[in-house]
Amino acid sequence: MASTKVLNILGQECGTMKLNDAVFKEEYKEALIHQVVVAHLANLRQGTKSTLTRSEVRGHAKKPWRQKGTGRARQGSTKAPQWRGGGVAFAPKPRDFSKKVNKEAKRVAFRSAISTKLAEKELIVLENLDIKDAKTKTMIEVMKNLSLEKTAVFVTAGRNENVVRASGNIPGVEVTSSDLLNVYDIVKCDRLVVTADAIKSIEEAYKA
Repeated sequence: MASTKVLNILGQECGTMKLNDAVFKEEYKEALIHQVVVAHLANLRQGTKSTLTRSEVRGHAKKPWRQKGTGRARQGSTKAPQWRGGGVAFAPKPRDFSKKVNKEAKRVAFRSAISTKLAEKELIVLENLDIKDAKTKTMIEVMKNLSLEKTAVFVTAGRNENVVRASGNIPGVEVTSSDLLNVYDIVKCDRLVVTADAIKSIEEAYKA
């Protein structure tokens, strides 16, 4: 079984943790990860944008002036797209952007993504993330101790209200729980910081 060192919130090594190879030794599958991420982002789209076509614009369809003899360009209706207040050409309408990905494909992509994080040493395992207060400066201190300078996703076993509130105003930092962690969360950050309890939850949920 693979193993990794465990740090505390002071950035000090306080032990090691064995990791389940069924979860953390998955082969890198770039195409599958890409498919799952694209589907995830597509499923976040509401698809509610809507504008009026020339047939839906309120008003009459009377010809504004006669066809010939005025010296002006011929016009058939003031509801046409070239008129102010007219309809929109190729108007966007509500649509469903969602994409379907098989459940097993999602599981394999998740294992592949988190295994890659471990292999590239971008996965940090914390003994715990118990901070006494919900202050931003406390979370910033933890990040300095862990040498986190760019984007990071903190993963806890359950919702930790203090951590959520303390990191809310820090750019590039997100907090989630092990049951809500997804492939996009893993691949979009520079560092994935997971508590020991969250690691166990992930292994239990994604073991083959």
